[in-house]
Amino acid sequence: MAYSALSSLMYTLEQLVKPNQYFVCQSSTQQHVQSLYQNLSDLQLFLDNTTKEEAKDIETLKAIEKRIRDVMYKAEDKVDSSLRSIILADCTESREGACKFFEEELVKVEKDVDSLMQEVMQMEFNKHGRRSAELATTPSSPEKIKIGENTIIGMEDDFNTILDRLTAQTDELTVISIFGMGGIGKTTLARKVFGDSFIRSQFDKHTWVTISQEYNERQMLLEVASSITTKSNREMSDDQLMEFVYRGLKGRRFLIVIDDIWSTEAWDQMQRIFPNDDNRSRILLTTRLKYVADYVNFPDYPPHSKSFLSLDDSWNLFTEKVFKKDPCPHLLEEIGKHIVQQCRGLPLSVVVVAGLLGKMDPTHDNWKKVEENLNSFFGTVSEQCQSILSLSYSYLPQYLRACFLYIGGFPEDMEIGVSKLIRLWIAEQFIKARSNKRLEVVGEEYLEELIDRSLILADRLTARGRRRSCKIHDLLRQLCLREAHSENVVHTMNWKVPMSLEALFDQRRVILLSKLQGTQVFPTMNRSAITRTFISMESFSTYFPKGIYSIVSQLKLLKVLDVLSIEYDFSWVIPQLVHLRYVAATIMEDVSLVNLRNLQTIILEGYYGSTELRQPLDIWTLSEIRYVDIRGTLYISNPLVAENSSIGKQALFLNNLQTLCLDSSPFVAEIIRRTPNLKKLKISVNRHTILDSANLLKKLETLYLAGQVIFSGNILPSNLKKLSLAYTWIAWEDMNLLANLPNLEVFTGYSAFHGTEWKLNEDVVFRKLKYLLLWECLNLQRWEAGSDNFPMLEKLLLRMLVELEEIPPSVGEIMTLKLIQIDRCSSGVEISANKIQEEQQSWGNYELHVEIIDNQSTLKQLLELFENESLNSEEICQIADDIRSI
Repeated sequence: MAYSALSSLMYTLEQLVKPNQYFVCQSSTQQHVQSLYQNLSDLQLFLDNTTKEEAKDIETLKAIEKRIRDVMYKAEDKVDSSLRSIILADCTESREGACKFFEEELVKVEKDVDSLMQEVMQMEFNKHGRRSAELATTPSSPEKIKIGENTIIGMEDDFNTILDRLTAQTDELTVISIFGMGGIGKTTLARKVFGDSFIRSQFDKHTWVTISQEYNERQMLLEVASSITTKSNREMSDDQLMEFVYRGLKGRRFLIVIDDIWSTEAWDQMQRIFPNDDNRSRILLTTRLKYVADYVNFPDYPPHSKSFLSLDDSWNLFTEKVFKKDPCPHLLEEIGKHIVQQCRGLPLSVVVVAGLLGKMDPTHDNWKKVEENLNSFFGTVSEQCQSILSLSYSYLPQYLRACFLYIGGFPEDMEIGVSKLIRLWIAEQFIKARSNKRLEVVGEEYLEELIDRSLILADRLTARGRRRSCKIHDLLRQLCLREAHSENVVHTMNWKVPMSLEALFDQRRVILLSKLQGTQVFPTMNRSAITRTFISMESFSTYFPKGIYSIVSQLKLLKVLDVLSIEYDFSWVIPQLVHLRYVAATIMEDVSLVNLRNLQTIILEGYYGSTELRQPLDIWTLSEIRYVDIRGTLYISNPLVAENSSIGKQALFLNNLQTLCLDSSPFVAEIIRRTPNLKKLKISVNRHTILDSANLLKKLETLYLAGQVIFSGNILPSNLKKLSLAYTWIAWEDMNLLANLPNLEVFTGYSAFHGTEWKLNEDVVFRKLKYLLLWECLNLQRWEAGSDNFPMLEKLLLRMLVELEEIPPSVGEIMTLKLIQIDRCSSGVEISANKIQEEQQSWGNYELHVEIIDNQSTLKQLLELFENESLNSEEICQIADDIRSI
């Protein structure tokens, strides 16, 4: 893709003109670099100001974008290959020769770009259609709507029908099926029913299983098993899992939702695990295929056909998405209804078009332009949906296109972690700096724009209300894959679709979605690969095919390497990949990062066969580093040693580092003093460690501590917004000291305190705390607190407080409190929670919800609590053992 290709090469050139770059050669080379960079900036500005709708000849604009992309890819190949030779040169003579060759290559690239600039200048058409470009590129005002997923406009009758079938007096296990085309709202309807509080109260067990086209029996069994017990079941065989699930459901009233099933064979395999105890258990199933729905249905309950929306319902859905509660301007009603009519009642189409129009100024001319484009796209109903999706993609600003297509490379139905996605976007140079904002913040803004345009689905939130995960609809993913293949943005690799190594080498980015066949062989190639990204989404352990390692070792110009899911030693490969910006891998030997000057993200896991810290990692020359997560036997080396070895023995600071995750380190204080701009710190500390240096981190917002610490005075930075403690075993009096943190919004503690009594005096006030979770404070018996101690609390979660007598009654008087969740606590805690709710309801407060969970918390919830990054593997195993013993 032209825009992202330009960004990637521009970033490389930016690094060359920075001071202290040891591989910069002569001043004449610098002049070539600066001249080339300016031309690339002009090309990017041209793309910024151009959309397909501007051109008199759309095909001409497509051709010029392809031409820019191809020239940029070849230019980047020349620059990166010659730079690699300079960086790896082992003597002065070799380095001088490499520098000379680099300058020659740079001159060739300059000529190619100059020629390209002439083509672009000739292509500059008159811009009378400039207004149409503004339709897609003008940012929306803060008042513009955000697309949600909770609306069931036009589905009220469907909802009531399914509700009646689920609660019917039929004792026999009953299957209720919903069928209809993709995007018609089957899953939305099922989720609305599944989440209905009345429905949930009717069943003992609730499970949601997504099947998709490739049925994975083991994954389905694990998902159902997770709703039965907190015990990890991954070590079980498939037969053991089937028996476990059957016994776990036996005698219990359950509701199972099976979403997006594609074959009768999958149902034949699944139905064996569901016992029929004549206790009114139900299975709700969605499918696109009527014959599957007919196959599974019961005689008394024919498949429910999810029909298209009426024009009135389509219009109501459309106006709610675009205008929220405001009416549609009268001038736009006629053309608006005509646009909506073209959607043919398909909810997905209505929502996508609404997301598109929501980004435009609501004028007759703008909407007319969209209407005219829509008219040219219609054929069959299925084609209509794809046409509208393609149109929505065409209206995307240049800077969002690669971000959107990249998401399509993730596995179908995957819950995509937002923080990892944004780190990858940054490493791919998809994110462009905005004013003084951090790149991570800009990445969040990019994601919100895609969600607002209804191209990405918002999923779960963090305790602070930020995006934790997102998803992409199947139809939109198909669009991504089609466009990504055409643009050579990303290629997904699957063992079911064989690919030669030569074909693989021609792909810019490769994402491995499933295991390769163990017998598949990849010979050494005699030519260079242009691949810049290699990501493995599938876990490999015992059956790891040596072919993947062979592939990676030949991808000399990689910039993104994520093979953390592969249990194999990549320590000797990594130092050779001098252009890496993102690396996630397992290493079993010492690894040198001295030549990897562009690294932004490091996720390395040392060998867990030993508990000793025996692999130092020197990161102190990596000035671009933004995210560091090292685990196992790895530890960050002493910065004092690195400073003494540096030229002039200058102090070394990692000013760009935003997130630091350490299992442990003997040099915590020295490390913290040299990372002044940290936003998030996760660390396992040594026994009785004093973290006085943490107060130096004035920008720190999130802190995770595991291990025993000594709290002395104001040791934590005042800007802290989220604090998580695990195995700290501090006194409850020290917890009261945390009230001095003026910005603290979220606190979670797992085995964090010891003592039988937690008493909060009137002067102890957590002024901004919204979320409080206490987990396994086993000897806490009495808790004394008033509503004034937590004036802003919204959620109170208590887990495994088996000796606590009760929740302080005055907690119910907290005006902001919305949820009390109790999990495996004493009966006194449960009784007091229900009493608080009853008392509040007697006063007319029905907004406070109380949830009593019985053995529903799982290891997965624990990992989510610490966002999968705060604990090392040994601590996670210990927590798993604790849960199993309950």
